[in-house]
Amino acid sequence: MKRFLTISILFSILASLSAQSLLTPEQLAKREKKKNLTVKEWNTDAKTNTRWLDRIKIYDDQGRCVEEIEYATYGQKWRITSTYDDVTGKVIEEVEYNDRNRPVRIRKYEWNADGTKAKQYNYLPNGKLYSVKVYEYIFSDK
Repeated sequence: MKRFLTISILFSILASLSAQSLLTPEQLAKREKKKNLTVKEWNTDAKTNTRWLDRIKIYDDQGRCVEEIEYATYGQKWRITSTYDDVTGKVIEEVEYNDRNRPVRIRKYEWNADGTKAKQYNYLPNGKLYSVKVYEYIFSDK
């Protein structure tokens, strides 16, 4: 039991180190700048000078986008919330909401060891699986 615990801790450390090593220094610097950031995008009508909120992006304390909201002149069009894996830092779930702030789609992700997406599971709001997307990566020598 003790040996299994030690191995699982080592595996977690190695997984987090390999996930961090997949990010370039530029990506890490970009993420650092986004810690606890909220970005609001505004549109302005050229004729009337009327201004309205177009989009909001909210970043967590690690610089990852945890919520994105798109607006129209009448209010919210859609909203997406993202949940991340604490070990790998990859998004594991996204929930998409409609203009009435009701869930319409849930996406769950599986990742390959090299940091590429393996599968995307699409669920209805009631939790029923309705499709699975499998990612295949083909490299050519051209």
